Amino acid sequence: MIKVSIFGASGYAGGEILRILLNHPKVKVKQVTSRQFVNQLVSLVHPNLRKRTDLVFTHPDKLETCDLLFVALPNGESMNYMPKLKNLANKIIDLGADFRLRNKKVFEYWYKKEHKRPELLTQFVYGIAELHREQLKKASCVACAGCEASVSILSLYPLIKHHLIEGKIIIDAKMSSSQAGVKPSLSSHHPERAGAVRSYMPSGHRHTAEIIQELSTYNSNLEVAISATAIDMVRGLLVTIHTLPKKNVIEKDVWNAYRTEYQNEPFVRIVKEQQGIYRYPEPKILQGTNYCDIGFEMDKITNRLVVIAAIDNLVKGTAGQAVQAMNLMYGFPETMSLDFPGLHPI
Repeated sequence: MIKVSIFGASGYAGGEILRILLNHPKVKVKQVTSRQFVNQLVSLVHPNLRKRTDLVFTHPDKLETCDLLFVALPNGESMNYMPKLKNLANKIIDLGADFRLRNKKVFEYWYKKEHKRPELLTQFVYGIAELHREQLKKASCVACAGCEASVSILSLYPLIKHHLIEGKIIIDAKMSSSQAGVKPSLSSHHPERAGAVRSYMPSGHRHTAEIIQELSTYNSNLEVAISATAIDMVRGLLVTIHTLPKKNVIEKDVWNAYRTEYQNEPFVRIVKEQQGIYRYPEPKILQGTNYCDIGFEMDKITNRLVVIAAIDNLVKGTAGQAVQAMNLMYGFPETMSLDFPGLHPI
């Protein structure tokens, strides 16, 4: 049994980690912190946890030592605390963006701020288990991937590793409202957000840097372009990725690449059916699950390989990914507490 705390537990990611950990047979949740809700019941902020826990929020300054600390702060915050936090916990899993990118200059280009702890960047293992399982088993510090980066990397990894595509990769990402976090803004105000199909970042999405970093091992000349659209959905993320298959690549080659890399992966499913309304991945039925569903279509008319993939941004894209990494770090079964199959209908 390990003692785990959550630094920044009042947000959506922190609440989702707590939901998952309360069902984990090898974990004791020691503390959960919040500045705004000090000494108040967790269920005030996370009402789905009523009668599941009697934990109250602790002020961050009162954080005690623990075996593992999840850090669920807004981007740009965790680097301010990391030296102190590393003295409080044997292992750390950071859900923010501060330590995902190994190059200081790359971070500062995409996030438009100085990195205050560049000496720590190389200490963090990138948190996608499907790519870094063996490194995670030995890691003491993990930086979880961004949600859009997670689904895009998992979609593209087999294709790039097996040299099936060439040229520029175009990612069309449909984003849910929870990806903006718990802090309200004008764009998240209900009259402005409800019913929206809003192109909010047609170019320059910062998760581009993560995708290039992780996949350039297999192709050093990657060109990746992301367009992000906000849609009327609370949870979930769908990417439609347009790629150019190399000459003579056929559908069987694509199947073989995905099966080779993912046939033994517990949380990646290839979804390409001949009938039914769920022939391709659909974020709706992944709510609350740690699955990444990936499908594809060969377009012979325009010579495209179109990849469609979906996740729950708060689970496989954030908290579930973090718990999956924790399981590997401690030698627990990788799927422990992450086997919720989702709901249908929902």
